[in-house]
Amino acid sequence: MKYYLETYGCQMNKAESSALEEILREKAWEQGPADDADLILVNTCTVRATAENRAWGRIAQFAAGKKDYGYSIAIVGCMAEQYKETMKERVPEIDYVVGTYQKQSFGLLLDQIQAGTHYNILDDKPVFQFSKTYHEPGAFRDFVPIMHGCNNFCTYCIVPYVRGREVSRAPADILSELDTLEDLGVREITLLGQNVNSYSWQDGAQALDFPALLRLIAAHLHERHYAKGNAAAQDGIGWIRFLTSHPKDLSPDLIDVLATEPLFCKHVHLCVQSGSDRILALMNRKYTREYFLDLVGRMKASIPGLSLSTDILVGFPGETEEDLDQTLDVMRRVEFAYSFMYHFNPREGTSAVNLPGKVPDKVKKARLAKVIALQKETTGALMRERIGCTDQVLIEGQSKKSSKELVARTARDEMVVFRGDASRIGQFAKVRLAGISGNTFKAEELHE
Repeated sequence: MKYYLETYGCQMNKAESSALEEILREKAWEQGPADDADLILVNTCTVRATAENRAWGRIAQFAAGKKDYGYSIAIVGCMAEQYKETMKERVPEIDYVVGTYQKQSFGLLLDQIQAGTHYNILDDKPVFQFSKTYHEPGAFRDFVPIMHGCNNFCTYCIVPYVRGREVSRAPADILSELDTLEDLGVREITLLGQNVNSYSWQDGAQALDFPALLRLIAAHLHERHYAKGNAAAQDGIGWIRFLTSHPKDLSPDLIDVLATEPLFCKHVHLCVQSGSDRILALMNRKYTREYFLDLVGRMKASIPGLSLSTDILVGFPGETEEDLDQTLDVMRRVEFAYSFMYHFNPREGTSAVNLPGKVPDKVKKARLAKVIALQKETTGALMRERIGCTDQVLIEGQSKKSSKELVARTARDEMVVFRGDASRIGQFAKVRLAGISGNTFKAEELHE
């Protein structure tokens, strides 16, 4: 049996697609092209309208080809959860709708397809379960989900409705997966959660928050590397990142962990969304601009070399030019290395849909252009300051422009290109940042 998979949306969706593929491999399914597949899988996102519209377009294409190619169609992910009762009415060619809480039955669904019978996966009792592994075969950078869901209910966000309440993964399972990934040659891990620093685990006398989990992971890997000797230090997990942080949950204890433990990359994605107190309140973000700026100040004072990135949402209902100016002011003060910038699109089911003061599309786009221009200016200035610096990078692949160049990434999440052989992919290297090409550093490798 063969399958074809497309994934839309965030890193969590990419990790969950890897988990689904692990089940497919266990059941002897093989990956193939769409026109030769027995099963088409579309892992969907509904957080933003653009991702949802792209997914609907592809679903329509697959539905149109079903008569010619005879495959089954299964929709998974956030759209499947959001529209699970109506999706098959909109596209009758869809065979299976696998909501967020039905993924534990995915293996049974595959058995039914192979047996030629139909199984209504939505009849299963909704229960979220973490997968044993989210590894992508051959990858040296991997995602490890540690918590799922969100309790924040920001007024513009659909995530709490399609992902449910926060659930944290057992620390023993996290450590076990890290061991497996290290044995498979993974060098960098990104810990994932919709609100990763709200991780909270309680099991009898054992209680762990996110900083305690990070300390546990660091101690476990250090002990493992010590027991294995220098080989593990050279070939084991060398960097750990995490996504995504909510400002209200980033504690002084977490700042201390990042400041003192070299295993964790000194880059934090900290979503500000707006610099206006009035808009932040309407968004239900649960912090003020001054709180955010004070948090950033404490982080920069404690963590040498810290870089920050963020999400910025403009055109929220009721936003004025003065509110936008407040956002631009926060951007200037913080100096984000980069930002994910977008304008407001209402998501059905969220309370922001009914807020007054809708901002016209033309105005939203004009404001977004101002934000993009400022971020481009800031990114360029920060990059120019880095010329001449030396840094460690993880080599990710060959440059698309030249087979003689390698593409790498710093712990600060900066892209770097330098001369080298493809046999180095997946290894760490030391480089000097010598120049800039677009948003990428041109570098020279330093040999000790």
